[in-house]
Amino acid sequence: MTKTLDGKIALVTGGSRGIGAAIARELSDQGAHVAISYASSADKADAIVKEIEAKGLKSVAFKADSADTAQVKKLIADVVAKFGRLDILVNNAGLFHYGLVTDSTHEDDLDDLYAVNTDAVMTGIREAGRVMGEGGRIISISTGLSTRTGAVGLADYAASKAAIDGFTRGAAHDLGGKGITVNVIGTGPVNTEMNPEDGPISDWLKGQTPLGRYARVEEISAAVAFLASPRASYITGSVMAVDGGIGA
Repeated sequence: MTKTLDGKIALVTGGSRGIGAAIARELSDQGAHVAISYASSADKADAIVKEIEAKGLKSVAFKADSADTAQVKKLIADVVAKFGRLDILVNNAGLFHYGLVTDSTHEDDLDDLYAVNTDAVMTGIREAGRVMGEGGRIISISTGLSTRTGAVGLADYAASKAAIDGFTRGAAHDLGGKGITVNVIGTGPVNTEMNPEDGPISDWLKGQTPLGRYARVEEISAAVAFLASPRASYITGSVMAVDGGIGA
């Protein structure tokens, strides 16, 4: 059976664990050769590479700090140099910070927050848009909190993600003439190491969703694979909510 992404070249940032690892696995299940980036989890990144190679596909892990736009630019260039082209970019790497807007200690984390969640993603979209051809796919992982925070302490995190929602809509116009689609997935609570379903605020988060539970990482990766596929060729500039209804 032909797979939807046979022969495609994909890059998943932050692909060594959590949602990123699930996306890397899913894209490779659909036939794509997958590069991943990681900041510190070299062993986990190597394990994902070996999983993908065991399927008879090509995979490489690149160490790149998303807080540094120069490294983001080099990452895109390195993938193209290694594989010859780039067909799919998934901007998954991200940070989460909690803090009241009046909390001065919270401000110490803001440079990294906006560097990774906003600047790196915008840079990735710009660079990918320059090298991708017809049928290119750019997908960024965001959050439903960008449109509905619903709690205190989330202003800066929500803003860092909301900027990507807006940038994506504009980039969809700029890159549409090249046949490249640009979309966002807005997640709700997802069961990961960073936000486990048995964590300190998990009961509250579950209560915010009509489904009453966290998402599995595979539920996010399935949406990514759809947007990356030919079946989503007429979807661009959209923010797809995969949030268990938390924004309803």
